[in-house]
Amino acid sequence: MPGIDECLLDVMRLPGARGAAVVDWTSGLALGTIGDSPNGDHEATAAETAEVARMAAEQPAFATGLPDASTDADGSGVAGVPPPVEDVIVTTRAGYHILRFVETDFDSSVFLHLWLDRAEGNLALARIRLGEMAERLVLA
Repeated sequence: MPGIDECLLDVMRLPGARGAAVVDWTSGLALGTIGDSPNGDHEATAAETAEVARMAAEQPAFATGLPDASTDADGSGVAGVPPPVEDVIVTTRAGYHILRFVETDFDSSVFLHLWLDRAEGNLALARIRLGEMAERLVLA
């Protein structure tokens, strides 16, 4: 089972991958980064994508039909309960940003962020592979 660095190396093997990160959406901190950053600053990108992930994960509209909420009062993940959202895809003129939530036993506040070139990447393939990588990721 791969750790963060190994997972990020695998992500960058996807066609069209420009950059990737593992981010804690509660704090906005990057736990690991690789490749380019859309704005040239991996930490700023991590904080910005964490805002998007947090907004999606905490919205009741996306949890419709689910038996339990996935966050507690301070917005952090509840142990063993995944966020109601699997991933978020943001489309820009030049690329795609895929935020894939990682389910963990201890906390569900981590996601993988892939920045994919629109002309060279395959969004469907990247989404499937990112999901597989998120399932295998081991966080210590």
